[in-house]
Amino acid sequence: MILGLLWALIAGSLISLQNIFNSKVSERAGNWATTTLVLGMGFLASLTIGLLFEGIDMFSLQNMKPWYWFSGIIGVGVVTCLMQGIRLLGPTYAISIVLTSQLGFALLWDSLGWLGLAKVPFTLKQLMGVLVIVGGIFVFKLGGRRGENRVFSKIT
Repeated sequence: MILGLLWALIAGSLISLQNIFNSKVSERAGNWATTTLVLGMGFLASLTIGLLFEGIDMFSLQNMKPWYWFSGIIGVGVVTCLMQGIRLLGPTYAISIVLTSQLGFALLWDSLGWLGLAKVPFTLKQLMGVLVIVGGIFVFKLGGRRGENRVFSKIT
């Protein structure tokens, strides 16, 4: 379990870092050029690393359902939507919303047992967890600026 937590923490930090880089690239190159660059470089990196670690066995894709091949197309939507969200909302707010959406949909798909997932019972505790996170986003977005101005005005 500790190793899983470590991998998840690393993934979260890398996603945040990648999104910031992507938004900076898109300021100069545009959305579609950035998406192409990001996913193209990701393809080359994963192909190279995959060949190094697995060799040609990495192309052994027995018993895979055809619709799973579309995950790369979904990745185009992920990168494009994240860049737009970060550009319009800023990194912290956009990523908070993305992560909450990701958690909510994962909970939905787990609870319904969709896409070949084992069905996990939906509980009030899970719902409360998602609502606490949503509440945190509202506190983050709506609670910051006014309080900072009051503190600053008292100091000066």
